[in-house]
Amino acid sequence: MNLTAVGRRYGPRRPWVLRGVGLELPPGALVRVEGGNGGGKSTLLRLVAGIDAPTEGRISGRPRRTAYVPERFPAALPLAAGSYLTHLGRVHGLPRAEAARRTGEWLERFGAAGHARTPMAELSKGTSQKVAVAQALLAEPGLLVLDEAWTGLDAPARTELDRAVAERTAAGATVVFVDHDPRRLAGTADAHYRVEGGALTAVSVAVGPRVRIHAAGAPGQELPSGLNGTPGPDGGVLLTVEAARSDEVLRTLLTARPPWHIRAVEELPEQFREGRREGRREGLR
Repeated sequence: MNLTAVGRRYGPRRPWVLRGVGLELPPGALVRVEGGNGGGKSTLLRLVAGIDAPTEGRISGRPRRTAYVPERFPAALPLAAGSYLTHLGRVHGLPRAEAARRTGEWLERFGAAGHARTPMAELSKGTSQKVAVAQALLAEPGLLVLDEAWTGLDAPARTELDRAVAERTAAGATVVFVDHDPRRLAGTADAHYRVEGGALTAVSVAVGPRVRIHAAGAPGQELPSGLNGTPGPDGGVLLTVEAARSDEVLRTLLTARPPWHIRAVEELPEQFREGRREGRREGLR
């Protein structure tokens, strides 16, 4: 997916919220966006998700199934939580039985199964946010856009969303997210951008080849000091490291007490190379 010279303003005489934004979003990429309040982060995410159209420029290659969790979810809907999710699954083309099955699965994963029959308008803010995240994951989107999606979730649900993000990128989906916590998915993003003054600039991006390690430890076992990971599909953790460090990281895991079990080691493609990264205010070309 590509954004080419994209700009957005809300009226012909209004100031530009974003202008000259160029951005490439490869399949399987995890992309973090940051910036000050009112700086244009949410506008960028709405453009990426297709909620808004650019005033100028072009967006191409958006996956057919795109999901978006807004900063504010319209909870006062005339449906129960389970009915709402099943309806959205049908909108995405799922058979009714499959939509209902996935609805139950995601409500269970986020600890909200007991609210399947609760009207949306009666849900607490936290439970409403769980439904918002569930609706985004229901149809296994090829592009997942998360605008402060962790806000309002309890700790187990935040961990579950971390795991869901890892599952989507492992399946080849692109995930773009904003979160106020700088520790959110730390060390796992393929690219990191800042929106400021209407422009998009690279903060830090991957250089050179990287390796993703899927490891499993004993129940409750924490990663060795200095290593960061996210929950992996079917348990365990995913660690994304520079290829040059992979042998060192594997040794650390295998010599831990107790040792970690290495389920898989996968070399990742170089999605962002130094030669394509100029750090100019108009964004990446």
